[in-house]
Amino acid sequence: MSKSEQSAGLTRKEQHKVSERMGLQSLQVFEVVQQQGMEELSRPVTSLFWSGIAAGLALSLSVYCSAFLHHALAESPLRSLLVGFGYSVGFVIVILGRLQLFTENTLTVVLPVLRDFSRFRLQRATRLWAVVLTANILGTLISAVAATRWGILPPAQLEAALAVSNHLLEYSALQTLLYAIPTGFMVASIVWMMPNSKGGELWVIVLITYMIALGGLTHVVAGSAEWFLLALAGEMSWARAVLGGIFPALIGNVIGGTGLFALITYAQIKEEI
Repeated sequence: MSKSEQSAGLTRKEQHKVSERMGLQSLQVFEVVQQQGMEELSRPVTSLFWSGIAAGLALSLSVYCSAFLHHALAESPLRSLLVGFGYSVGFVIVILGRLQLFTENTLTVVLPVLRDFSRFRLQRATRLWAVVLTANILGTLISAVAATRWGILPPAQLEAALAVSNHLLEYSALQTLLYAIPTGFMVASIVWMMPNSKGGELWVIVLITYMIALGGLTHVVAGSAEWFLLALAGEMSWARAVLGGIFPALIGNVIGGTGLFALITYAQIKEEI
């Protein structure tokens, strides 16, 4: 059936409304995300680095805002359900602010490589990953030092931040890795859904990241702020924080974001490219 036949009887305005309701098709979403990835791959290292630092600092707010709610709702039976909304704050700032977050890039910069594989694109993607991850972790470390050593948080709020981070003490390295896999998948899904969100971007971010917090899952960047807080407070060794926390979470997030979501996403449209 031709396009004209499909649109028979509809005015141009009505046809436009139909197109709006349909939203972007999978191939179109792929093109939007991979174009964003191409832009990121072409950015200077210094730009990536400082944007990554800003993202690490901002994502620390996920821990602190969770702590604020944990402290404010101390007497509420709903505290365990509501604290997770604080976790969404840092992600909202980072994603809507277009700051460089490593786990977003497990999808964004991987799609251009999958579409047109070359040594140059692979090198650029590897460079971006290394720079952004380093900057994100440095940003959360600076934030954790500022919170524990420089007094940027009131004592009660710092105690609450440690309290909301204490669940990580119960996780083995293997558990941390496994719990990071769904997180990587879920963060990558945010990137994929954004082009079709049509003004609902905020709610997409809040819903997905709230569920990450509610599920007790692990995220390499937000989690690094918690692991650093625990190490600086003497509740965890630095070796365990890095080797039993940050490193396993990194592997799990990459498996979930690139190994699962990016490859499955590419597989569904590769015959249409």
